[in-house]
Amino acid sequence: MPDGPPPPPVVQRVRLRYTKRARLRFTSHRDFARAFERALRRGGVPIAYSAGFSPHPKVSYVGAAPTGVASEAEYLEIGLAKVVDVEQVRQMLDRALPPGIDILEAVEATGGSLPDRIDASEWRIELPGVSTVRAQSAVAALLAAGTVPVERRTKSGQRTIDVRSALVSVVVVEEVGPAGTTGTASTEAEPGVSTADADVPCAIMICVVRHTTPAVRPDDILTGLRHVVASADLDPAEPPRATRLAQGALTAEGRIDDPLEADRGGLAIGAST
Repeated sequence: MPDGPPPPPVVQRVRLRYTKRARLRFTSHRDFARAFERALRRGGVPIAYSAGFSPHPKVSYVGAAPTGVASEAEYLEIGLAKVVDVEQVRQMLDRALPPGIDILEAVEATGGSLPDRIDASEWRIELPGVSTVRAQSAVAALLAAGTVPVERRTKSGQRTIDVRSALVSVVVVEEVGPAGTTGTASTEAEPGVSTADADVPCAIMICVVRHTTPAVRPDDILTGLRHVVASADLDPAEPPRATRLAQGALTAEGRIDDPLEADRGGLAIGAST
């Protein structure tokens, strides 16, 4: 057994919503975890630690976004060894983290499991150079298909994933261009997402996807579209841009509930988006 007294117990649990924007979308989950643990130390957050020869900070990550995509709705939970005002915790971490990783909200956990409140995501996927009409035709074919299997290499080896079974809905929307004109496809850009040029077609899909194992990622959806519509018209002129807009529990109406609503008691705590 290690010498000395055991570490202080967890006396408060705080749940955080944070972003991955701009260049930070290329960070892996491991990169983020290292940066977050450094921010805990630099910010002076009284984080609780596990016992044993190699103590670890009490941090629980929930459904991290894939490397290469942005997100406005990432979640984690931390255990504190001292009771602290949750807004103070948010500010401590937000100051210590690099730009692009922003702590948008902090709430004190009031019970229940945070992962149990998250079973679906809403994604925004931009396809530069692809027209709205072409995207709508491809999406209609995808939704009409019974199954859309795609191959992906995972840690367990090559896996076949049914994209169609995970898709709840896909909508192609129009976006307003930078000069107030309407492009071939778009909507007002979400925070941290580049607005498409009004003179260049850019189909934008809003997808609600169930969380499965393995998870269906935005690139899997694009691969599935190419399977059902074998056409070069669906190949973007530049790499697609994907942003997670929301995570939470999927309702019967196909909406996604805010996973922190039960903790905040209806009152938002933290920075506005």
